Order: sequence, then C-alpha cells, then structure tokens
Amino acid sequence: MHVTGVLRLPPWRWLRSVVSGSRTRSCDTAGPVDTGPPAINELYHARRLSLVRLAVLMVDDLATAEDIVQDVFAALYRKHGAWLRTVADPDAYLTSGVMNAARSALRRRRTARAYVPPPPRVVPAAEEEVLGREDREVLDALARLTARQRQVMVLRYWSGLSEQEIAETLKVSRGTVKSTANRALTILRGLLGERR
Repeated sequence: MHVTGVLRLPPWRWLRSVVSGSRTRSCDTAGPVDTGPPAINELYHARRLSLVRLAVLMVDDLATAEDIVQDVFAALYRKHGAWLRTVADPDAYLTSGVMNAARSALRRRRTARAYVPPPPRVVPAAEEEVLGREDREVLDALARLTARQRQVMVLRYWSGLSEQEIAETLKVSRGTVKSTANRALTILRGLLGERR
C-alpha cells in the first residue's frame, strides 16, 4: 500500500531494515528501491510504542509519557518536515528528545512537589480586633479582683442572676452580695475608666 508515494512497510519489517541498514522493499513489489530516510508517519508507527515505554520508565505516568512522545514527534515534524531528509539518525533524535523531555517533566514535578504554599493569613475584622482588645482588658481587670468579687460579678453580669440567687448560690447574705458587688464595680471602674 502506498501512502503519499512511499511504500508503508509493516513496523517489524521497517525496523529490521533500519537495523540492517538496508531499506529494501519486498521482492514482489515493483518499482525502485527506497534507500532514503523514513517518512515521519512510518517512523511514528514503528517507534511510538517503544518511545512511550521508555518515557513511562522515566516518568512513571502513562499520560505524561504519551504527551512527551507526541511533543517530540511534533517538534521533529516542525523542524525537519515529513520526509526527514535532513536528519542523520531519526531514532537517535527521537530517543534523545524523549529523554530530555522526560527529565524536564521530572524537574517540573519535583519543583511542584517541593513548593509549600504559605498558610493563609487570617486577618480579623476591625470590629473583632476592638472587641478582642476590650475583652482582654476586662479579663485583666477581673483578674485583679478577689475570688469572691469575681464570683459575684460573673454570676451577676455574665449569668444574669439576681442578688438573692447569688446569695443562695454562694451561701452568703444578700447584703454581702450587694456590698461585694459595689466594691468590685468601684475597682473595675477605676481599672477600666468610665467607659463601662
């Protein structure tokens, strides 16, 4: 069967002819003997699978290996055309191209794996920062109260208990709760200023 004027040989016969150095047609075929370089389509059909296997051994990924081989054949076609008359050794050219492309793919892969993105910075909203600062000020001021004063203030203003409920919880009189709360509020106003 002729393809663009060149007899297409089966891949094993073409490869045998390349290895032996003789590009002869079979005896029963009429016409002159083709001793020139192979056409790129012959070379593609004869060498693609072995080049893909080589690339897979290098990059350990079939899809990447197929892309590498396809790119090398495309580069060969762009540079030398379909008949490869200017290429002294197309097999060596292809093997070298696949090896170089595989090494480049491995370098890109290694660089991608080595990259560790910086952790995302969480920037609090301005309101949260102000509230956080004010909360810390209050907690620092509460820490300067006595344990009883802290208990009364937390039960009164955090838990929302009445003076009677606080007295029952702490097992003290209601008057003690009232006087302790007044002293604690005076101290807190002094520490925090009149903002509260």
